[in-house]
Amino acid sequence: MTKITDHIKAANGKPIFSIEVIPPIKGDNLKSLLDNIEPLMEFKPPFIDVTYHREEYIERPMPDGTIHKIVTRKRPGTVGICSAIMHRFGVDPVPHVLCGGFSRDETEDFLIDLHYLGIDNALVLRGDPAKPFNTFKAKENGYAYASDLVEQVANMNQGIYLHEEETSLAPSNFCIGVAAYPEKHFEAENHDVDFDFLKLKVDKGADYIVTQMFFDNRKYFDFVDRCRQHGITIPIIPGLKPISTRRQLQILPKLFHLEMPADLVQAVEACENDQQVRQVGVEWCIQQCRELTAAQTPVLHFYTMGKADNIMKVAREIF
Repeated sequence: MTKITDHIKAANGKPIFSIEVIPPIKGDNLKSLLDNIEPLMEFKPPFIDVTYHREEYIERPMPDGTIHKIVTRKRPGTVGICSAIMHRFGVDPVPHVLCGGFSRDETEDFLIDLHYLGIDNALVLRGDPAKPFNTFKAKENGYAYASDLVEQVANMNQGIYLHEEETSLAPSNFCIGVAAYPEKHFEAENHDVDFDFLKLKVDKGADYIVTQMFFDNRKYFDFVDRCRQHGITIPIIPGLKPISTRRQLQILPKLFHLEMPADLVQAVEACENDQQVRQVGVEWCIQQCRELTAAQTPVLHFYTMGKADNIMKVAREIF
């Protein structure tokens, strides 16, 4: 398969269309996800990100007054979905690889499985705290920071595995992506600290960056400028999402710690129903894409969050 960085080089300055998809909740049919992807093949995405989801904790009160803690994973199947995407569409899947919920050995096993399948791209993330907790805690023998996980993947690319003394093991060939936040990670004390952590991930082997969603292109352009000033020269892919409901004005800023431009808020609040909101969201995202394309942004990466129709409307105007 082809590395993300090679896809970008082959595009010769033209923006690439790509998407991120979420595995269905366990028990649901994979067909609905693949059918949702199918119409987007019109825009020839060379790669598709597939999210990975850590365990969640459910507390159930028992008759004796004690609390029974149940560990569950609501959205399993990332490897299987990656394989299905690869074989059905001939597209490179990019699985997310998380610190949260996984030990170093479990991570190595996961990466080996990906390597066996011929998957050569991985988006390396710390991940969120396990629900319902608000504080991130690394699993025993796991990682607290994405930079350490980047280092493990980079070591495998050199043929260095955990607990192995042999020097003849075949290296992996992962193109390593990492996340970044144009509006600053909410846990970082300030922008300088945030950039220090990002630079550490790059220094340890990251090949490209994907940003959190944003609705103000100025945030992205300023972020790219600061990255270049900090010596970060790898491709920086913007993450985009058309707003689709009035409720997202409150939900998205809380979930993703971002700001909504005043003009967008006013336009949404003037809508009489969610159908009008979706149209406003599509038009706003189209304008974002036109500005990003004019600035020779390498990829336009869309967070589908289970929906494709509004992204299709955007893509038909841009690609």
